[in-house]
Formats: sequence, structure tokens, C-alpha cells
Amino acid sequence: MRPKPTDLDLRGRILARERASRRAEREEALEQAGWRDVGERGSVFGIKAVIVMATMLGRTAGRGLVAAIAAYYTVLSKPANRATRQFRAHLGKETSKVDVYRHVRRFAQCALDALFFMRGKTEFFHVTRNGHHHLAKLRDTGQGAILLGAHLGSFHAMREQSGRESLPLYPVVFTKNARRFNQVLEELDPGSKVRLIEIDSEGGRMGFMLAIREKLEEGGLVAILGDRVQPGAKAVKVDFLGEEAWLPAGPYVLAATLKAPVYFVAGIYRGKAEYELFCIPFAERVELPRGNRMEAIQAYAQSYANILADFCKDAPDNWFNFYDFWAEPPGAAPPKDDL
Repeated sequence: MRPKPTDLDLRGRILARERASRRAEREEALEQAGWRDVGERGSVFGIKAVIVMATMLGRTAGRGLVAAIAAYYTVLSKPANRATRQFRAHLGKETSKVDVYRHVRRFAQCALDALFFMRGKTEFFHVTRNGHHHLAKLRDTGQGAILLGAHLGSFHAMREQSGRESLPLYPVVFTKNARRFNQVLEELDPGSKVRLIEIDSEGGRMGFMLAIREKLEEGGLVAILGDRVQPGAKAVKVDFLGEEAWLPAGPYVLAATLKAPVYFVAGIYRGKAEYELFCIPFAERVELPRGNRMEAIQAYAQSYANILADFCKDAPDNWFNFYDFWAEPPGAAPPKDDL
């Protein structure tokens, strides 16, 4: 006969189960986040160290290094594998392990190139532009505007071009770690016209709105990524690649409040050293009529989703949202008509 477990044995088993449950909850939370929050982390020293290493190695050697890192993540990152397969399925594509690796590697290559763009090492690249005359007109007339982008391709390629065109660019970010990048940008490129604006900076929502208004009135270009919903933020449902997805309402409320024209922008990496920039008129004026603002916001968001879907079909390996994009964001709420 098997001996009966003692009270000590039972307590040990219960504690072990509780620890396993907490561990599973942590792992589930991490996987739910996926690579949603991959971004501005690390110290200023760490950022500088990566930049120095990349520039010392050179781009060719650096690409070999990030290829190895991409292989590592392909093997170990379940969220990256799952998200890549899910995204490609929405495009009607079958996905092998090699396809996942190539997608992750493309992300790593753009991240590496971002370091060279930040350092001003632009001789490695060939950049073509589509619709740049819209930006030139904004610069010449002193008109501010909102540039609506996505986690698609390379923002830093667009940043480099803004410097050449003398366009003051202010990306809006959702983390206080932006201060670290501002510090690095100022030290590496004191003449850069790019400075980050924190959406959760001191002063709250009103301070944030005033900061945006100030930059627009100065003729600045405020860049916002419109494809991710922050926890607890207002969001609307759209059709994206044949399935319901959630997009933030904030960019359209902001544009309507500040009466700023909106342009869709993207910096697509075509491989090797080729980048292609796009600037497409989105709305000369965002109108949100009282009484049906939610429907109007949803219509603007759907137009954005349609443009984004076209770019995804053209350059699927430039899609850098490595999480379940179609899942309902935590705490998402529909906008109200009294916004």
C-alpha cells in the first residue's frame, strides 16, 4: 500500500502548485505582451555601447551579428513565431520556420540600420522618396502637420531624411525612456531636428496637448504611430486584413482638436541598402461632428487600416508587430461623443 501523505507533504505540494501557477501567470502575461513593448529600453550607456559596437564592426559584420541574434529569437521566442504565422495567414501565406526567421531577421536588420542612421552614417544607404513634395511644401509654408505612421519598416530612415530636408520632426512616444534617446540623439547628432515627445510627460494629457500644439504652431511635424492601442486608451474596431482589429482613436481626436492636416508616412526597407519613403495625404482636416464622433473616428481609422493593409501586402516582412494584433487590447474603451 502507498503511504498516506503527511501534512508536510501536502503543504509542500500546495506551495509547489502555487509557485507553478504564479510562474504560468507571469509567462502568460509576457506572451500576451509579446513584443508589443519592444522599444526604448536600457540605459544611455547601453544604447551608446550598441551604437559604438555596430559602427566599429561595420554594417556587413553587424548584419552577420544580428542574423545570429534573429536565429536565437526564432528558436526561443514563442510570441514571435505565433505572431508571424498569424500575420502571414491573414495574407494567405503559409509559414515555415525559415519564413519566421527571415521576418525576425528583417526586424533586426532595420534595428541595426537605425543605429547607423542615428550616427549619421548614411553612406551605406540608397533612399528613394515618394510624395516628399508634400513635406517640402509644409516646410516652405511653415505649416505644421501630423505624420501618421505604423510599426512598419524604419522610422529612422524617415528621420534621416527629415534632417536633410531641414524638417523639424517630433515623434510622439509612450514611455519616459524617451528621455534617454533624446540625450543620446543630442550627443551623437547635436544638429538633429528630431526630438521625442512623451505622451505621459509631466503635466498629464493637457500638458501633452499643449506641447503638440506648440510644435505644430512652430511648423513642426508631429509623428504618431497609429497601429497600437495603449492599455486603457480609447480604441475603435476596424477590418484589417479580413478580421476585426482594434486601433487607437487618439490620433484622430488629436488632429481634430488641433486642426492639423494629416499625412500617412512609411519607410519601407527593400533589402540590401535600399529604403523607400512614402508620404501620402490622409486628411486635410479631420472632422468629428458632435453626435456621431465615434462613427467618424471609426471611418478615419478604417481608412488608415486600408492603407496599412496595402503596405503589408506589398512588404509583409516590414510588419513589426510581434504580438496578437487582432486580440482586444487590455482595458480598451470606445470613444465617447463628448470627446
